[in-house]
Amino acid sequence: MATNPPKGDGHRNGAVRDRSQVHNPQNDRWVKRDTETGKFLDQKADTKPFKGVRKED
Repeated sequence: MATNPPKGDGHRNGAVRDRSQVHNPQNDRWVKRDTETGKFLDQKADTKPFKGVRKED
């Protein structure tokens, strides 16, 4: 994947590694998971998915 200058400005280039997200239909929120341990890490406050995190199907 190509990176855009300037380098080192603090933003992420590309996808987040070792993370995935799954949709919780009970509260209509997206939950982030660690792919190695399977533990839930974070939940979005709104109904939009996390940016740059792959979705589990």
